[in-house]
Amino acid sequence: MLEVHDLTVRFGGITALDGVGFRVERGEMVGLIGPNGAGKTTLFNCLTRRCAAGAGRIGYSGRDLLAVPPHAIAGLGIARTFQNLGLFPRMSVRENVMVGAHHHGRAGFLTASLRLPAVRREEARLRAEADEVLRRLELTGVADHPAAGLPFGTLKRVELARAMAARPALLLLDEPVNGLSSAEVGEFADTLRAVRDDLEVTVIVVEHHMGFVMGVCDRVICLDFGRKIAEGPPEEVQRDPAVIEAYLGTPA
Repeated sequence: MLEVHDLTVRFGGITALDGVGFRVERGEMVGLIGPNGAGKTTLFNCLTRRCAAGAGRIGYSGRDLLAVPPHAIAGLGIARTFQNLGLFPRMSVRENVMVGAHHHGRAGFLTASLRLPAVRREEARLRAEADEVLRRLELTGVADHPAAGLPFGTLKRVELARAMAARPALLLLDEPVNGLSSAEVGEFADTLRAVRDDLEVTVIVVEHHMGFVMGVCDRVICLDFGRKIAEGPPEEVQRDPAVIEAYLGTPA
């Protein structure tokens, strides 16, 4: 599904990504780990065209992803979440999730403002799709509640729901369990496995919670100072001396 080859990104004199390359097969769940500043979020920003690459290429389902404009990324089936919650606090949970499906709508500014029958039918369809995502992620009980004031763990699931409303083939999760309790991490892991298996979604997850990464990912890639230093099964990467030195550290 995804092939990253010799990807390089520089910000002035800083090299954020230095010749990074890897492949992701359809249906895989891949973990992307490494210390802060390793280039993980920059890589996500390249995949979603929020950041321009200085060199290299990204192939996605046979297409040159670097030639795709940012506004067309969602239409290709790529969705992501962010380190910091980007929800609209005054909107309901359902409305936040419906935002994720906006690119599936066809109504233009004029037809939407006139509230024509076709627009109302389309809105009803998007609402039904949002409700199905909310049901799957066990959020039906808060569907009409404003995002503001909900527990942090619930908001993390709402953000996942918004990404899922885009009907992605490739889901990019940036630190999805950061700030969650141990119980919430376990629940999120179960939810993510179910989403991947039931909907056949390919997942790349950036996360510092090693228990989560090692428990849900089929394969792990480790970056350090913009370079890939290890790749393989979770247990193999966890034992890699380069990964231990750069990121995991040795037991006290």
